[in-house]
Amino acid sequence: MANGSLSIKRSITVRAVVTPRWKEDAERELSNALVASDGQLAQLEQEGQQLVDEIRRQSINPLDPRVQDQVASVQQQVAAKRAELEDQKRQILEQQRQVRELEMEQIVEQGQLESFCEVQVGDNLVQKLQASVLVRDGVIEAIEGAS
Repeated sequence: MANGSLSIKRSITVRAVVTPRWKEDAERELSNALVASDGQLAQLEQEGQQLVDEIRRQSINPLDPRVQDQVASVQQQVAAKRAELEDQKRQILEQQRQVRELEMEQIVEQGQLESFCEVQVGDNLVQKLQASVLVRDGVIEAIEGAS
C-alpha cells in the first residue's frame, strides 16, 4: 500500500457470439436441465407418497386426526416443493424459447468470471471494474477493459 496501489477483485462479463454450435450447446444444456427437472419431480412425488404410506402404516388408527395432520403436512411440503420445481421448469422452457429466437452473430451475456486487477491513485475505478470477454465457440475474440 505504500506505493498507492491495491489489488481488487472484479467481475468480468462473458459475452458470446451466437453460432450454430453455441445454439446447439445451449439447447442441449437446457434439454438436460428439463430431463433433470422431470426426474426431480418424479422422485419428489414418489418419496412424498412413500412417506405418507409409512405414516399411515405406522399408526394404529390411520383416521386419527393427528395422523391426518401429519399426512396433510407432508402433502403441503410436497406441493410447495412441486410448485418450486415446476416454476424452475417453466423458466427453463422460457430460456429454451429465447435461445431458439436468437439470431446468428447476435451477442448474448453468458455469465460472469472473477479476476483481480491493480488500481492506483488516479485510476478511474468505474473503468477498471467494467471488464468483459467476448467468445465465439469458446475461443476468446476480444477482451475489453482489461487494464
